[in-house]
Formats: sequence, structure tokens, C-alpha cells
Amino acid sequence: MASIIPSWTGVIPAATTQFHEDFSVDLDATQRVQDALFRDGVDGLVVMGTVGENNSLEPEEKRTILKAAAEMAGGRGPIISGVSELTTARAVQYARDAEALGADGLMVLPAMVYVPTPQELVAHFRAVAEATSLPIMLYNNPPAYRVSLSLDDLKAMADIPNIVAIKESAPDSRRFTDIFNAVGERYKILAGLDDVALEGLLLGATGWISGLTNAFPEESVEMVAAVNRGDLERALAIYRWFLPLLHLDADPDLVQCIKLAEQIMGRGSERVRMPRMPLAGARRKHVIEMVEKAAATRPVGAKAH
Repeated sequence: MASIIPSWTGVIPAATTQFHEDFSVDLDATQRVQDALFRDGVDGLVVMGTVGENNSLEPEEKRTILKAAAEMAGGRGPIISGVSELTTARAVQYARDAEALGADGLMVLPAMVYVPTPQELVAHFRAVAEATSLPIMLYNNPPAYRVSLSLDDLKAMADIPNIVAIKESAPDSRRFTDIFNAVGERYKILAGLDDVALEGLLLGATGWISGLTNAFPEESVEMVAAVNRGDLERALAIYRWFLPLLHLDADPDLVQCIKLAEQIMGRGSERVRMPRMPLAGARRKHVIEMVEKAAATRPVGAKAH
């Protein structure tokens, strides 16, 4: 049984799912991407979150990917699985299966498509939590999922022992302080939107669940380490270098952008499953130019100047 209070700190990238040319899951390539992130110093992985294209995967694919990720990690850090389903019943079943397959925790999203009332949202999260002993992180991302976890919602779930954290992806950094003032240290808060990551860390987030770390893990690790050792000048320098790319994490095509950046940096493939399609035209050219500029001026990684 997993510890109810996990050590979810540092840099925990939301890893990509890799596909063959026929768009079947490339399990070996997915494990290579995950392994490379651990070797570059990240503290854990979220698999099959938004960046991992959860809702483009078939039920058995999700379970196969999770089992392979847990085996690949080999205890190097927690494997936290996204739980993103159309119905509460499916989310409950996936949570049970994820625990049996070796997940160390769950990142639970609201039910997809349907926009719930506050009562329905809390009931969904409560049902998933009651189905497993795994520690749970709630995912708050109002721009993407059209529903926001209110402070009253968080208070209403404070009695659920295995709901232990929040991935906060609202674009307003004031949320970190509002949450703390409302519920104190009841939940760990993790920065979940790349372009307010430093603000979140400085305001009390225990870690950063990142998208662009897939392309530039060493810089991400060093930025968080600099914050933790109090070297804010170093952290700010990396953040300013990184921010043009981090803004991509807030765009609707973030998955395509992140996977293209990953490919340019030699870390994975840009293939995505429909309805997503690879970037094209001016948007593709712009993102390539951004990544290439960042690669030529990187402050930490193997090609740092």
C-alpha cells in the first residue's frame, strides 16, 4: 500500500506517450523517453496526463502503458497516473486497476466533456478516492476543462485522507496564496502551468509538474534546485531564458508544441493521435525557431554555451 502522504517534490514532468508510424503505441519508445527523464534528474513522472494524450488512448493501452512505466521506473521516483474518463464509474475502475498495476499515485481530472456542478465535481473526486488507497492529486485546470475547483470545494474534501495534493494550473498565481489561506497546509500544492511555475514555487508550491521539461529537463531541474537553495538570481535567469517556451504550455496545441520540441531536442517523436495533428505552416515554423533559439542559448544542458 502506498504512503498516504507522498513526497511529491521537485520536477515531475508530464511525460509524452510515443506512437509508431501507424499510430499504435510505441511502448519501447515511451519507456526510453521516461527513462531519459529520470537519468536527467527529474523526481518522478506523471504518465497519461494531458501531455500524455490520455483521452486518445484505449482502456487497455492505458493499463499497458502504466504497467510498463512502473517497471521502467524501478523505484527511482513516483509514477503518478492521470485519471481522465468520461464517467465516474470508468474513473473508479481505472483507479482500482492503476493501484494493482503499480502506480504510486493518481492525478484525477474532472469527468471529461460534461461540465459538473460543484456538488457533482466533489462527488466524482470522492468516489475515485474511495476506490483506492493510493494518494491522489486533484488537477485544477479551468481553461482546459471548463470547471474550477473552488476554495469551498477544497474545504469539502478535506476529510478525504488520500486526497493529498492539488496540481494548480489556473493562470492566476494568486491562487497559491488563496489556497494556503483557505486550507493551510492540508494539501500539497504543485505548480501545474509552466509559465507561472517560478511564481508558484516562490509562493509555496512543493514541486512543478511540467510539460516543457520533456525537451529541456536539465534546465528545469536546475531552476527548481536554485529555488530550493535560495539562489533566486540563478532561478530567475533560467526562468527568463525558458519563459518564451513555457508560454506554449498554456496554448490549446500544447501537446503538439511539446512533442515537436521533444523531437527537435532528439528526445522523442512529434506524432500525435487525431483529433490532434502535428503543427504546420507559420505556427510550426515559429515553434521550431523558438526551440532552436533556446537550444543554442541553453544555460544548463549538455549543449550549454
